[in-house]
Amino acid sequence: MKIEELQAIANNIRKDIVEMVYLAESGHPGGSLSCTDILVALYHEKMNLNLDENGQRIDKFILSKGHAAPAYYAVLASKGYIPHEDLKGFRKIDSYLEGHPSNKINGVDVSSGSLGQGLSIANGMALAKKLDNKEGYVYCILGDGEIEEGQIWEACMTANKYKLNNLIAFLDYNGLQIDGNIKDVKSVDNLKEKFESFGFYVQEIDGHDFNEIINAIDKAKLSTKPNMIIAKTIKGKGVSYMENVAAWHGKAPNEDEYNIAIKELSK
Repeated sequence: MKIEELQAIANNIRKDIVEMVYLAESGHPGGSLSCTDILVALYHEKMNLNLDENGQRIDKFILSKGHAAPAYYAVLASKGYIPHEDLKGFRKIDSYLEGHPSNKINGVDVSSGSLGQGLSIANGMALAKKLDNKEGYVYCILGDGEIEEGQIWEACMTANKYKLNNLIAFLDYNGLQIDGNIKDVKSVDNLKEKFESFGFYVQEIDGHDFNEIINAIDKAKLSTKPNMIIAKTIKGKGVSYMENVAAWHGKAPNEDEYNIAIKELSK
């Protein structure tokens, strides 16, 4: 698929995200908008979505930062896993599209959102593939605030111990979390060196550049180590008043703000 096509899909996903959170009057737009391009590259370009002989999808995906569910649901809808019209029910009491992903939703491999746990689950899936001699990769998206959780680093040690080179993790590194700047809450500086010291093959990329995302995945598939792709992103990407503003981590736009966002994303 051409880069321009991926960009158009991502732009429509961002419109869906804003609309979902607006209609629900709650949700997490900032971190959903920041990881959109990674999700689009995975689902529309790089992941093997075919089924194996047991009816299981060959490549697996875990959204460890489960509060970014609006981006996940919108991408799943773009691939036909769920009806696009159902996105309007996001977070409504009678909807199956809850605030965090649930594996009762078609296309969702893992219920997630308890921060710090997704990489451990991804390890288990990747190890199972190796033990069963099965093809495919396990992809996981982490939040940068999330890696303040100690379980993440325990999972890194496990991934290294079992040489899980079929694990490809992305860090959505937008620099902000609900309480403000990552560096002010609990510094996670020198991330490349940190992950390398835990035995990972680490790449640093622009998380909004499709060429860089795709090339990083291709390189990861050649690695003999577990993979961490540190993707520098912008919280609230695509909506001017949300970009790089921590307050938009978990806040819904009002009507005027919604209209401005849709107008900007429609240019």
